[in-house]
Amino acid sequence: MRDADAAPEAGHMAEHSTRQDRSAARRRPPRASEPSGAGEAAERAASDLAKLIDRPVEGCSEVSPTDDGGWLVGVDVVEVSRIPDTTSLLATYEVELAEDGSMRRYRRTRRYVRGSADI
Repeated sequence: MRDADAAPEAGHMAEHSTRQDRSAARRRPPRASEPSGAGEAAERAASDLAKLIDRPVEGCSEVSPTDDGGWLVGVDVVEVSRIPDTTSLLATYEVELAEDGSMRRYRRTRRYVRGSADI
């Protein structure tokens, strides 16, 4: 009889432990996976920036590794869409990613009209 009484208790403990494990897993933020190269770093930076500033990404104009294993990415976005499209206002944002791919910071470094050229 004693073994039969112990079995439900052991099952209850296992169920309680499983619920605690699931609860702890929900509290932990998901870990970013490390970008495997410049292309993946550019995609991650563009995606993260677009979510933060709610503007469409036009492309990336710069990707370079940092000394600490992260990435510095220049992301071009449409700030004001106009007709004709050549008069739309664009901006370049500098996005810094940590080694694990998470965004450290961003800042706008340039605003320009689409039809303008760098001299």
